[in-house]
Amino acid sequence: MDRRKELKELYKNMKPDMGIFIIKSTLNNKCYIEGTQDLKGTINGTKFRLNFGNYSNRELQKEWKEHGEESFTIEILENLEYDKDESKIDYTEDLTILKMIWEEKLAKQGVEFYKNVRRVL
Repeated sequence: MDRRKELKELYKNMKPDMGIFIIKSTLNNKCYIEGTQDLKGTINGTKFRLNFGNYSNRELQKEWKEHGEESFTIEILENLEYDKDESKIDYTEDLTILKMIWEEKLAKQGVEFYKNVRRVL
């Protein structure tokens, strides 16, 4: 197999890191956490939408716009490992449970969360 085909095959078989990340305000005690099957892609997309002014969490978006990106930190709280047997492809439930565990842990530390208000059509 030539090098190009080999690299394509490696790329197709790559699995993105998945887990929980947090966006914390450095100005107050508020944060936003999210679970995702693609940490790097979701974090990049989140930053892009926040900088563009089009993020779904209106409260977080408002503060991001008022204070700027430099007033927030983004970090990965925990990586979720893939199952060994590789037959499992949907980790939504695992990520939801992991997010709930982190929310509880952070709430016990007195951290507040940005409220995710949904508009009703």
